[in-house]
Amino acid sequence: MRKVALDLGARKISYCEIEGDRVIERTTVTAIDSLRPLLGPDRPPAKVAIEACREAWHVHDLLTSWNNEVVLVDTTRSKQLGIGQHGRKTDRIDAEVLVRALARGLIPAAHVLSPHRRQLRRQLGIRRALVETRTNLVTTMRGLAREQGTPIASCECSNFVGTSRKTVTGPLLTAFEPLLKTLELIEQQLVSVERELGALCNLEPVIAQLCTTPGVGAIVAAAFVSVVDDAKRFHTAHQVQSYIGLVPSEDSSGGRRRIGAITKKGNSYLRALLVQGAWAMLRSASKDDPLRCWAEAVTKRRGKRIGVVALARRLVGVLWALWRDGTVYEPASLGRKVARGLRKHSQDIAFRAESLERASRKSSCKVLFQEVCLPN
Repeated sequence: MRKVALDLGARKISYCEIEGDRVIERTTVTAIDSLRPLLGPDRPPAKVAIEACREAWHVHDLLTSWNNEVVLVDTTRSKQLGIGQHGRKTDRIDAEVLVRALARGLIPAAHVLSPHRRQLRRQLGIRRALVETRTNLVTTMRGLAREQGTPIASCECSNFVGTSRKTVTGPLLTAFEPLLKTLELIEQQLVSVERELGALCNLEPVIAQLCTTPGVGAIVAAAFVSVVDDAKRFHTAHQVQSYIGLVPSEDSSGGRRRIGAITKKGNSYLRALLVQGAWAMLRSASKDDPLRCWAEAVTKRRGKRIGVVALARRLVGVLWALWRDGTVYEPASLGRKVARGLRKHSQDIAFRAESLERASRKSSCKVLFQEVCLPN
């Protein structure tokens, strides 16, 4: 099969094809449709490598419909392939590096989202843009009102327009009118977007299962499903936590092990939502909920911020397990698992303490023996 790589840029696409170890075709086009003479259905099928990016799914679907085999490259590992080596990074070079890695079988393939999960993520992205725009407008107006000595009372964002019109008067209200009208329009659009999002969530029974977890609402569950896509592609909870970027960074080279802050690799929006869900769980979950009790114990030892991030990481494992097993959140069952984990942890600590104590005694005996055997 032919070996091809595309470097997908914002304004142009670089094409590189090799045969054996020799480049046999290079070209640059401005649109993917322009590659039909090279990769179209009338040409012999090719194995095509592309880096994961905004347009990658569209390009993947189009090339696949043209009977090609598409390999999506995980961009977090692209440096391992040699991209950017020696300070040389251009679209032309990147395409050649990709196709040579493809020929050698070194491509770290990325997961391709299913069409329905893409639609779910797209709708979540639209809602996120509207919510962030609304938040920016509200923050701006609150600041301007404080400048004039008329602070606007705290309220829900959906009630902000009415509260502002009751609080602000005179020239300031006139100045606010364009922003207030924009807010009204955003609220209307949010209602429509959330209705469509709700319809998409109703087609995903797993979202309702995940929502049985304290602190997890429809938005958090939908974002989790849209990012993970398929629970079975992960073998352990740690893999999912690492995929989302909630595991501690580690540097164990040089014989020393250094544990740092979380890696923050993966989808930043989902990671932020999970942290918000962890805060909500700490505030609203039952006081005897095992997850909350565990998080409060971590918080007492390490502080609230670390405890919340740890709870978000633990929440990922719980959501993945619920999805994998097709079940709902059961505090009693989780409590038993947490108890087993704590018991094993305490046994490990006791074993390490006993081992250190034995080693210390041996060391003391050795020093004493050396002192006794020293010549006068």
